[in-house]
Amino acid sequence: MPRLGSWIEPHPTGIYVRPADAWVDPSQPQARALVTHGHADHARGGHGTVWATPETLAIMGVRYGDQNGCEVAYGQSVTVGEVEVSFVPAGHVLGSAQIILDWKGERVVVSGDYKRRPDPTCEPFLPVKCDIFITEATFGLPVFHHPETGGEIDRLLTRLADNPDRCVLVGAYALGKAQRVIAEARRRGHHQPIYLHGALERLCTLYAEQGIDLGELRLVAGTDKKEMMGHLVLCPPGALNDRWSRRLPDPITAAASGWMRIRQRARQKNVELPLIISDHADWGELTDTILEIAPKEVWITHGREDALMHWCMTRQIKARELNMVGYDDDEDDG
Repeated sequence: MPRLGSWIEPHPTGIYVRPADAWVDPSQPQARALVTHGHADHARGGHGTVWATPETLAIMGVRYGDQNGCEVAYGQSVTVGEVEVSFVPAGHVLGSAQIILDWKGERVVVSGDYKRRPDPTCEPFLPVKCDIFITEATFGLPVFHHPETGGEIDRLLTRLADNPDRCVLVGAYALGKAQRVIAEARRRGHHQPIYLHGALERLCTLYAEQGIDLGELRLVAGTDKKEMMGHLVLCPPGALNDRWSRRLPDPITAAASGWMRIRQRARQKNVELPLIISDHADWGELTDTILEIAPKEVWITHGREDALMHWCMTRQIKARELNMVGYDDDEDDG
């Protein structure tokens, strides 16, 4: 009798689904690609045909140009080769999906990146029962427990209100994190204009075109320094301490990332206000999700594989590490 999941072949550069002759999140161009979401470590250009949600295809269009895309809406099923493929929300960023693969009575769910916290910019994670759950483990250590998002946003807005002659400059990843910080600030009653580094403009515009209300956004370029006093300014993490920030009014540097839990990382980045806001599941959410889904096997794709594998084994849950390469666990996408 063939082993469970024998038709799924993990490779260092992606997951090959043999009866579909397709790859999930391949890091190299392939003829057929099933893509979970638009982050560059999962969505690459140059594929022949791409199956993804409409939002992910739109994001890939902004980043790589028009794709030969096959839109798969949440809950919709398509047949690729011999495999029934469907997409359900992953709760990571706009359009992010878990990919469900059904073949000859076996079900494999590839989580991609996911989180369990509410997020006004994307659909919430949907747990799906399956035989094999292929999960990320970016924050797969017990030390990682993300605080409630509203409390972190309150800290941000309080610091802003206490310093009306300065601005707060928030380093936030261009896809997902920046838009989430803006939307969460709006939910907490902050309706003033928010200023953007030019590198964030295209994706913020795309989010607005997809129906995500981000309020009034203005570009830093061409704006007088005094106009930005008492305002939030967002930029990519790499721009926090470069020459660009000199045009701002005495900025208080902040960074939004799950990695801000590690104080040394905040100090290394000269971050004055670390905000623990993550787009990935923390340790408790990873383990609770596995218990909720109750798969026969757990395959761990990237991150802190050892700790999560040990947790699974101590609970008699069969687990294996896939040792994928090319998936980024840097703080910029935390």
